[in-house]
Amino acid sequence: MTRVLSVTSECVPLIKTGGLADVAGALPAALAPHGVEMRTVLPGYRVVMAAQGHDAPVVMELGDLFGGPARIRRGTLADAVLYILDAPHLFDRDGGPYLGPDGKDWPDNPQRFAALDRAAAIIARDGIEGWHPQILHLHDWQAGLAPVYLRQLGVSGVKSLLTIHNIAFQGLAPAHMLGALQLPAHLFTPQGFEYWGRISALKAGIVFAEKVSTVSPTYAEELMTPEFGMGMEGVLASRGGDFVGILNGIDLDAWTPPFADLEGKARARARLRAEFGLPETAGPLCVVVSRLSEQKGLDLLIEALPALIENGGQLIVLGAGDARIESALREAAERNPANVALRIGYDEALAHRMIEGGDAILVPSRFEPCGLTQMYGLRYGTLPVVSLTGGLADTVINASAAAMGAGVATGLQFHPVNAPALARTLARMVQLYRQPRLWQAMVANAMAQPVGWDASARAYADLFKVMTTA
Repeated sequence: MTRVLSVTSECVPLIKTGGLADVAGALPAALAPHGVEMRTVLPGYRVVMAAQGHDAPVVMELGDLFGGPARIRRGTLADAVLYILDAPHLFDRDGGPYLGPDGKDWPDNPQRFAALDRAAAIIARDGIEGWHPQILHLHDWQAGLAPVYLRQLGVSGVKSLLTIHNIAFQGLAPAHMLGALQLPAHLFTPQGFEYWGRISALKAGIVFAEKVSTVSPTYAEELMTPEFGMGMEGVLASRGGDFVGILNGIDLDAWTPPFADLEGKARARARLRAEFGLPETAGPLCVVVSRLSEQKGLDLLIEALPALIENGGQLIVLGAGDARIESALREAAERNPANVALRIGYDEALAHRMIEGGDAILVPSRFEPCGLTQMYGLRYGTLPVVSLTGGLADTVINASAAAMGAGVATGLQFHPVNAPALARTLARMVQLYRQPRLWQAMVANAMAQPVGWDASARAYADLFKVMTTA
C-alpha cells in the first residue's frame, strides 16, 4: 500500500471554489482500489471547522506557525482520513478561502498557505498517528512551497508530486517576505523559486517536486508554449519526462442521469423549459453552467448567440462573474425572452437539472486545463460544444466527417477559438439536431463514454509506484 498525503486548499464536500476541490475530494476513494492509501490535509477555514473541526481530536501540536498557535485535528473525508490545520489566526474569518468579503486577496495569503505547506512537511518528517507518508501530492500554488520545506527540514525518503490545476494562479509574494515565510535565501534564484524578483510558490513546486502533472494531456502540451504557459513554459519544458498530463474524472455517483432512454431525456427537457418559462420549440435547448468570464469564452458566446437564436435554438445560462458579461446576458434575455434565460449565481441542484434537461452544453473556453462540465454533459447525453483546447480536446470526439462516418462522434469542437468559429459550430449543431437519427447516435455515444475516475486513478497509482521505487 502506497501512503500519500494530499495537500490541498479546498476539497469537496467541505470547501469549493472550482474543479480542484472535486479532484481532491474524489481521489482518496478512487485510489483506494489501486493500492494507494491517501490522507488529506486541509486548512481549518471557519466553514471546515464548523462542519467537523471543533470537536475533532487533536493529533499533532505544531506550536507557533506564522504568528499563532496551530495544531492538526483528525476528521473524515468519506471513508478516508482528513487532517485539519487548525490555525485560527490564519483561517478563522469570514470570506472565502482566498478572498475576503471585499472580493480582494487576503493580504496574508502567502503566510496562510505557507503554513499549510510547512505543516505537511512536518507531518512528512515526524509522521502522524504512527502513519508516515511516502509521497506528498501537492495541488496548485497553495501547496507549492512544501518541497522547499521538505529540503529545509532535512526530510529524506518522502517524494512530492505537484499537480497544476490552473497555471494562471502562481502564488506570488514580494522578495522581502523570505524571512517571514521561513524560506532559504540561497534558493531564491532564477533556478529556484525566484520569478522576476518575486517569490513564486508555484515555481517552487515545479522546480523542486520530483514529478509535476497537470489535469489533461493536451493541457500539458499547451503549458509548454508561450500562449498558455504564462511565463512558466520554460521551467515546465525543462522538467522533460517528469512532467505529465493525467485527465481528471467525475464522480459517477453524484452525476448519474435519472433516465435511461430518450423519452426520459425529453421529459427532463420539458420540465427545464417550464421552469424557465421558455416555450416548446423544434430547436435544441442549450445550457451553460459556468463562471461568467472571458477565460470561459462567455463573451464569445454572446457575440455568436444570434447564430443559435436565428436557427431556432434556445439558451439557459447559470453562473456569475464578470459584470459586463452578466449585463450582456441580461440584455440578451430581455431582447429574446422566448430563446434566452438567465440565472445569476450558482445552485448545484439547478446545475443538475440543466445538464439533465439540456440537449447541448456549451463550453467555449479560451483555455481549459481539464473541464468537468463537458464530462457531465457526456454522462447525461447533453452533447458538448467545446473549443479545441486542453481537456476539452481530450474528452470530446468532434462530429467531423470521419467521426460521423465511423459513428463515434460525441459532440462538436470549434477552432480557432473566436466568435465566428463558434457561430458556425452552433449553426452546424442545430443542423445535426434536426437529423434525429444522427443526433440520437451521438447521444448514445456520449453516454457510453468512460468519464469516471478509474483510468485516471490507475495512472496516478502507477506514477506513485514509480516514485516510490525510483
